Amino acid sequence: MENRINRKDFLKTSAVTGLGLSMAPFSVLRGQDDRTISLGFMGVGSRGTSHLRGMLQRDDVQVNAILDPNEENLNRALKMVEEAGQERPDGYSNKEEYNDLCQRDDLDGVIIASPWVYHTRQAVAAMKNGKYAGVEVPAALTIEDCWELVHTSERTGMPCMMLENVCYRRDVMAVLNMVREGLFGEMIHARCGYQHDLTPFIFNEDLEFGPGTGSVSSWRTKHYTKRNGDHYPTHGIGPVAHWLDINRGNRFVKLTSHATKSRGLESHIKYYGGEDHPNADVEWKTGDIITTTITTAEGETIIVTLDTTLPRPYSLGFRAQGTNGLWELERDAVHIRGRSEAHRWEEFDKYQDEFDADLWKRLEQEAEGSGHGGMDYFVRNAFVESIKRQASTPQDVYDAAAWSVILPLSENSIAAGGSPVEFPDFTSGQWINNKRIFDPNGEY
Repeated sequence: MENRINRKDFLKTSAVTGLGLSMAPFSVLRGQDDRTISLGFMGVGSRGTSHLRGMLQRDDVQVNAILDPNEENLNRALKMVEEAGQERPDGYSNKEEYNDLCQRDDLDGVIIASPWVYHTRQAVAAMKNGKYAGVEVPAALTIEDCWELVHTSERTGMPCMMLENVCYRRDVMAVLNMVREGLFGEMIHARCGYQHDLTPFIFNEDLEFGPGTGSVSSWRTKHYTKRNGDHYPTHGIGPVAHWLDINRGNRFVKLTSHATKSRGLESHIKYYGGEDHPNADVEWKTGDIITTTITTAEGETIIVTLDTTLPRPYSLGFRAQGTNGLWELERDAVHIRGRSEAHRWEEFDKYQDEFDADLWKRLEQEAEGSGHGGMDYFVRNAFVESIKRQASTPQDVYDAAAWSVILPLSENSIAAGGSPVEFPDFTSGQWINNKRIFDPNGEY
């Protein structure tokens, strides 16, 4: 492919400019925004197929390889590429062939939407072979895996972007503009979470789970039997991390976590399947509600909630609060001293219009219908445009590690009776001087 990026030249330049060093990783090398890039995909179930569909709608992306051990998923994805007018990619049906895919010379980046346990190893394989790694959430499941992502990215000079789409949600980007323009005053507190009844996905229609039962129930449900912690924190914490400049002048310092008893999944099975259902006596480990409190170096607190096994409507539960006022998602309202009537909420609509992200105003039409209210377009676009420019991604490996590590840290705190647990400093002290890289008013 004539316009494809030469990764060997990229790595050579990276070594010369110090791109692989933790204190200054992944600077922009040169403008290459007219490039066509080539991608590989690992995991094309529901989420991976959505990413593939979105990438095939672009005229600057070519898909050359796809891996999925599920033959139905793989064949559907290969056919999608052909129907989009591209040549049929090479298909890999063995889940252990991810190294083979990453070693190909005709790929610039890899999109990873496999089950969680494969995220780190596949992202590491991509970076070691000179590819940009775009990995679904969470990027890692253990503290050690978080460090492996960071060290691999630093050694190779290759970016790793966790594809956290909620950071591109239109209202939270407007709130980010409000935070950065000082509308809330000095930031004091934030709340967020993943509050979503997942029981329709945790089980198939027969209330079964495990291999062969469906896309998510075949692998995700087992985490509820093994781990008692917040195993899905990034949808909430990603936007909050941008509001509070985490890794860029601020950092997470400590957390404490507490778990309720686990009754929701048992109740769901018995309600819909009866007391005698074979899964009615499964021992579930994840508490129905996990509450985590994080403190930051700048003195803010953050409350993160996981609530996925009880009947409830969907909510991410966002709050941004400072010395001058606050925004609450569930009220869809703000109160700003000097602008709002005393002790009264204002509707958020006029603030959304006033502080709307330039990205959304400029690319709203392209984002329409892309998935999750348009957020998916922006996170995919950022990954593609970063590759084309051979630049840092606007969410980097340090973000991926700091946001994902909440899972094992919360697990450790709960196991210790709610004791405080310290966050690793994945930036090795560079957070103090690091500059912002996520810009709601930038090019991508």
